[in-house]
Amino acid sequence: MSQISMIRKVICIVTLVVAMISGLSAEELPDEVLRYKVMYKWGLINSQAGNATVTLTTENDMRKAVLVASSEPWADKIYKVRDTLLCSMERNTMVPVRYEKRAHENGKYGHDVIDYSHENDVFTGVCTRYKNKKGKITTDTITLQSEGVTVDMLSVYYYLRSLDFSSMKSGQSVTINIFSGKRKELLRLKYLGDETVKVDKTPYLCYRVSFTFTSDGNKKTSDDMDAWISIDDRRIPVKLEGKLAVGKIRCLYIGDEL
Repeated sequence: MSQISMIRKVICIVTLVVAMISGLSAEELPDEVLRYKVMYKWGLINSQAGNATVTLTTENDMRKAVLVASSEPWADKIYKVRDTLLCSMERNTMVPVRYEKRAHENGKYGHDVIDYSHENDVFTGVCTRYKNKKGKITTDTITLQSEGVTVDMLSVYYYLRSLDFSSMKSGQSVTINIFSGKRKELLRLKYLGDETVKVDKTPYLCYRVSFTFTSDGNKKTSDDMDAWISIDDRRIPVKLEGKLAVGKIRCLYIGDEL
């Protein structure tokens, strides 16, 4: 997995973690804007490599989510990233209806779209991938299907909002399905108990959770990631960390706005 792919997964896990902790129903979920900085650490190097903003709004009978992520100017010289994830969900259930990923990475453009349908417990995703090859746009379409809870890397945040770590035992895990533009993955999250962690010199008492992505054949598609979520009324994911081939990537919450 590329370092940028890991960054995207770390950023998206920010939204997932909030979902697991808050225990809000779809009707109670407020419109919100959450902001994060993405840090790269290797030895004594600890520099901000990117930033991300996650926004939720209500439009008639739909909820709309947007995640925007970009690399910092110094990182642009190494690997420039300007990514946008969008998702439309049913207002009362937060079940995904449509998902898009628009990626501009290192001079390359990618655009994935997933249109969902479901009958009872069976989910189907028609996935269309748009690619720019020498100025010509090409498309590939595949159909993915799964049984049980099925989301994407953005709607997972909102769909799982009713879960509550406070009622879970240390070591307990939950597994769900995630559709990407080309395959189905499984995400297993494991609650690891309570822990105090410092973020920008401020200590927080947190829930600690690990995340494992695997393919259908149970082969890992990335290294495990850890998250720390404040144990208070806000339930803010204050720190997330994932390993890279060289160094680590960390995602830190820096504030919210309305």
